[in-house]
Amino acid sequence: MTPPSDPAPHGAPAPGDGSPQPGRGRLLAVSDLHAAVSDNRPIVESLRPTSDADWLIVAGDVAERPEDIRWALGLLAERFAHVIWTPGNHELWTVSKDPVQLRGQARYDHLVELCRELGVTTPEDPFPLWPGPDGPVAIAPLFLLYDYTFRAPGTHTKEESLAVAHESGIVCNDEYLLHPDPHPTREDWCRARVAETGRRLAEHDPQIPLVLAGHWPLVREPTSVMWYPEFAQWCGTELTADWHRRFNVAAVVYGHLHIPRTTWYDGVRFEEVSIGYPREWRERGHPRGLLRQILPYEGEPAPPEQTGAGPSAQPRTTGGTS
Repeated sequence: MTPPSDPAPHGAPAPGDGSPQPGRGRLLAVSDLHAAVSDNRPIVESLRPTSDADWLIVAGDVAERPEDIRWALGLLAERFAHVIWTPGNHELWTVSKDPVQLRGQARYDHLVELCRELGVTTPEDPFPLWPGPDGPVAIAPLFLLYDYTFRAPGTHTKEESLAVAHESGIVCNDEYLLHPDPHPTREDWCRARVAETGRRLAEHDPQIPLVLAGHWPLVREPTSVMWYPEFAQWCGTELTADWHRRFNVAAVVYGHLHIPRTTWYDGVRFEEVSIGYPREWRERGHPRGLLRQILPYEGEPAPPEQTGAGPSAQPRTTGGTS
């Protein structure tokens, strides 16, 4: 298959011969590569920097099996000056045909070691400093999961919310494939991750701005445009709702929803940077390019009303398998 035509996948003209050029780099981001899907593989192969100093954030859902994750991240690590990865739910799945049958924390630890072998930064490493034109910016890869607090409309408990999802048939595969071992539940794992990550962010020098990069959105608002609101319960936690205000945040990067767009909350820019599945990108194309430029930011300033998606929103996602 020929990958979709994106003559300027990073939002700027590419060099004439397609090779990286010397000069000041940019901070780019992508997520939800789903590299094990045959039609997505050429897209991964097409991702290239336009400067030998470009950095790349990969915000989760590279693939399910470590061999595919190694292939994709290894390819990107060879091309970009620095690659930062954080897991999505798909990396944490333990599928029956995977030779690596590790579960939960052990699986995550295995992926962290895989990334370190490739020279890729993980949520377990010190925050790298991107050398921006206005001074350094710290990139904080976040691994946070979810705790079912983005509940289905009209429900008040996890049990009620899950029951609505099962009744409607909109149930994330995490319920069967993402194991929290040794934590009792996925929400327990989420709370432990939020507590540890929050501690690290609080210890960070507040004079150095942060780009918070995770797979799940930090606030619930981005899920409001999903076709199936029941799916929101697998999309984040209310525990992070104030992080973009609490810390010195230049931008927030996330994926998971398969709704690539830019939104603003409390004057902070949120970038959903997913590629998604072929059935999705064939319909919408890649109007924002394959790689999103996070910094330096060259887009429109924050709108007067900073609480909604605005005109940049894309068609609603169907959810169900993200």
